[in-house]
Amino acid sequence: MFYKSTRSNQKATETAAQVIKQGLASDGGLFVPESIPTLTMEEIQALCKESYPVRAATVLSKFLTDYTYEELLEDCTKAYAETSFVGGAAPLVNIHDQFYSLELWHGPTAAFKDMALQIMPRLLSRALVKTGEERTALILVATSGDTGKAALEGYKDVDRVKIMVFYPVDGVSRVQKLQMATQTGENVNVCAIRGNFDDAQNGVKEIFGDSKMASKLNEQGYFFSSANSINWGRLAPQIVYYVSAYCDLLTGGKCKPGDTFNVCVPTGNFGNIFAAYLAKQMGLPIGHMVCASNTNNILTDFLRTGTYDRNRDFYMTMSPSMDILISSNLERLLYFTAGSEKTAAYMDALKKQGCYSVEPEILAEIRKNFSGYFTDEAETAKTIRETYQSYGYLADTHTAVAIHAAEEYVRETGDARPMVIDSTASPYKFANDVYRAVTEKTAHSELEALDQLSAETNTEIPYPLAGLAKRKVNFDSVVDREQMAAAVLDYVG
Repeated sequence: MFYKSTRSNQKATETAAQVIKQGLASDGGLFVPESIPTLTMEEIQALCKESYPVRAATVLSKFLTDYTYEELLEDCTKAYAETSFVGGAAPLVNIHDQFYSLELWHGPTAAFKDMALQIMPRLLSRALVKTGEERTALILVATSGDTGKAALEGYKDVDRVKIMVFYPVDGVSRVQKLQMATQTGENVNVCAIRGNFDDAQNGVKEIFGDSKMASKLNEQGYFFSSANSINWGRLAPQIVYYVSAYCDLLTGGKCKPGDTFNVCVPTGNFGNIFAAYLAKQMGLPIGHMVCASNTNNILTDFLRTGTYDRNRDFYMTMSPSMDILISSNLERLLYFTAGSEKTAAYMDALKKQGCYSVEPEILAEIRKNFSGYFTDEAETAKTIRETYQSYGYLADTHTAVAIHAAEEYVRETGDARPMVIDSTASPYKFANDVYRAVTEKTAHSELEALDQLSAETNTEIPYPLAGLAKRKVNFDSVVDREQMAAAVLDYVG
């Protein structure tokens, strides 16, 4: 299996190890596989009897063909160990009737990013060996809250890797900020920027594209790589949990082999839902994919009109991981739908004018698989409260966005198939907003809200968040976006 850029007409020539090491294609595009491998119903049924690490190794082996199955199984077994994923990786929990919550947050940072970022560093370490790389990988990450901590936790103290995370200083929750600021590890660095997530992401992309920066780092024995979902090594592991969810539907008697099910994903960057699209292309019987947005509803507008326009107001919401106006992974869907030439033109227009429109036939093809819905702040809070009061299920702010979107989709279409809803974070990651939504009272502080929410709902604070207020703050730097490159150079000396 070889890989190519979404913006290139050239033949695929890069190996999986090379694209995981490199992160972004040299022309600014994203790496995609030359073809989508198949997953048969017989294989899916066989996986029903297996553990999550086996399911993961099996799916990944179809894409990462220069890794042996034994290597992948070893890495998956370590990544998804019970010690890291207390309660298991990606359990499927019935909320009510046809709605199922795919809880992706039982890992070491209490967010879904752990599902990819516990395995990805192991894939990168092997990639350095497989490609004969002698330099140290410098991972740069822009985060809207969860990716940063998950990447820091995944890469800390990994040999021949350094990692630096940028986040918007006022664009993450107090809990998320403390998780990053108190990070330990000899090879980690964290820096806040004055601006929003898109400023951070654009800043990282500009650094990646700066040949002078690359040259300076090369002289110091470093090369750039990425842990964001633009990196194929981050995206591929996300395909697995949709396969796993279907296995659990089958074993639980909720589906028969071959029956289709729907998926609803709260997303800003489009990576998590694009992984579901890839699973469907492989042969997983996904019927329809519901893309759930918050008030920053750029994806909803695109899926309804075919126009992607980031020239709009930016909102800071209670679901900050979706406070995004540049949905990077949408580029991969455009490639598979419209081809590389049109994708390159769309991305050029986005860079120059801040918007683009796809042709009607392209939009029609996309809408065969996707629908877009958004949930405003009032509806998010109402959904948290009503879901808890009616079904005893406590959802975080992002999961609530998806639950409401799924309800709207079912109300409009009457589609009665099982709906798997990605639950992307523990409610305790956003305890203040969840506590306020459930009780209609305000906690004394965001950190006190952890204890108050636990007492109110008789649920446990996840181990990664317990005692957070007592941990030592190791990082408190704040810079302007224009200073990001200088901060990187200062970090590596």
